[in-house]
Amino acid sequence: MPRTHVVAGGRSPQCYSGELTRLVLFSLPLLGLVASNAAAQPTVLLDAMSQELNRNFSALQQKADPPPYFLSYEITEQEVRSMTGTLGTVDSSSAGKSRALDVSIRVGAPKLDNYHRVRGDRGQFTSGALTSFEDNVNSIKRRLWLETDRAYRAAAERLIRIKTNTQVKVAEADDSDDFSAEAPSNFVQVPGKLKFTEALWQEKIRKYSGRFQSYQTVLTSHVSVLCQTDTRYLVNSEGSRVAHGRGFARVVVNATAKAADGTDVSSFETFEAVDESGLPDDKVILAAIDRVANDVSKLLKAPEVQPFVGPAIFSGRAAGVFFHEIFGHRVEGHRQKDESEGQTFTKSVGAKVLPEFLSVIFDPTRRKVGGIDLNGWYDYDDEGVKARPVTAVDKGVLKTFLMSRSPINGFPQSNGHGRRQPGLEVVSRQSNLLVESTNAVPEARLRQMLLDEVKKQNKPNGLYFRDIMGGFTTTQRAGLQAFKVIPVIVYRIYADGRPDELVRGADIVGTPLSSFSKILATSDKQEVFNGYCGAESGSVPVSAVAPEILVSEIEIEKKAKSNDRPPLLPEPTSMENNKGGPK
Repeated sequence: MPRTHVVAGGRSPQCYSGELTRLVLFSLPLLGLVASNAAAQPTVLLDAMSQELNRNFSALQQKADPPPYFLSYEITEQEVRSMTGTLGTVDSSSAGKSRALDVSIRVGAPKLDNYHRVRGDRGQFTSGALTSFEDNVNSIKRRLWLETDRAYRAAAERLIRIKTNTQVKVAEADDSDDFSAEAPSNFVQVPGKLKFTEALWQEKIRKYSGRFQSYQTVLTSHVSVLCQTDTRYLVNSEGSRVAHGRGFARVVVNATAKAADGTDVSSFETFEAVDESGLPDDKVILAAIDRVANDVSKLLKAPEVQPFVGPAIFSGRAAGVFFHEIFGHRVEGHRQKDESEGQTFTKSVGAKVLPEFLSVIFDPTRRKVGGIDLNGWYDYDDEGVKARPVTAVDKGVLKTFLMSRSPINGFPQSNGHGRRQPGLEVVSRQSNLLVESTNAVPEARLRQMLLDEVKKQNKPNGLYFRDIMGGFTTTQRAGLQAFKVIPVIVYRIYADGRPDELVRGADIVGTPLSSFSKILATSDKQEVFNGYCGAESGSVPVSAVAPEILVSEIEIEKKAKSNDRPPLLPEPTSMENNKGGPK
């Protein structure tokens, strides 16, 4: 895919947006979950899926040419309640429940099947077809039958094209199999009933959003709450039967304004929990609203940055996105096999790829860090493989890649990182990224190291990136092997004792290999960035946990801005609103 992206919050399949795939969703002990062991009776839905899978798989093996050697059904059930308010009013409220069906069918053989990548082209067989969210067995089975027939026809047709292609194209560098054999899984644990107290949230949203009326410099503002459950049911022809999921609740506070030169400025804060009872109280959220509004007001007066190359400190949240974009996507397994990809680290296993004081672990089993819930956790991936921690880099040395059931040279098995958004095909994706450091110093010492580096390089200042909204990267050979991280709050740090200066209009840009070599040290305090990442298999929840990092050199460019002026008409006052018109 030409580019991938991560943002701090939001559920959009496309991550490059105002909340450029922001991260959020997490882990708690099995709070609010209904657990059962593997011997417990499966649900009606799992029964219907298993029965129809066995019937369809048997019939196709007997009658179809070519016959399938693997069949899998996954149904994703989501129930969502949300509400948004502006300036003391509730302006939208929604509720919904849906089930989406994904069919994965493989024809040919594990060595060469219909999913085989052909110079960047990858087949699309599933459709994420909507099915009844009622447990009506006949309705469910009929949808499974129709989708299986459609997916099989597409799979058989593509296998013919693939076999023809292998006869007329040069041999591929990676001739590993297209599919790995994995032990079947049996697991049932689903979220409890969705909790959402509508009357209470109407009152809260009016109270929260009304707080922004005290800040005349804010042009637009919103406060929203979302509560949902996400449950995934999977069966396959190998005998796997898995039902798992989680609850999720979030409050998002955001505000924007427009400077006189046309620059749009914004700030935001988010809060997440497993359900509404875990969200913070009014005092905490109202304080966050004040911070967001004050940040926006200060940004309006802040000077615009100029292009700059020099030393900088990334906050832990900014560092997390930095590693997600420039490192995480480049160790996703399928990118090592696809010859249209840049394959930055394909030949680097066992070699030093980061400073020796850094290690990078991807751990979807971690549900909390420092009391903060993580968004990238799950029990099983979307191929029914149990989640497990993966140490990708140990003391600077690359050890492995993130693997789905698509093998690559030297790595024939999945490590539980096959993920997707409903309606798209599974590829290897990130989960919870954790950066660990053995060269960690107190924050005050890291700041002094930045000032020393500013003097050493004879630069006018250094930079501190306090918060970011997300980022994106390109990984294909045909594109630029580059990344961009989009800051929200940036300060100039002066070595001559002047106060730190808030600035606006900066975007971080760079290329991955050169950026890794610039990391000098880290702080001893970790921070969490929760968001959503968009790539080939859609939008998936992820987290990045990292300490502050000091880099000897980073490049910033000026952010794009519009030519529109702020509103020409004066804002109506609260008294005018109350009386229905001007005095």
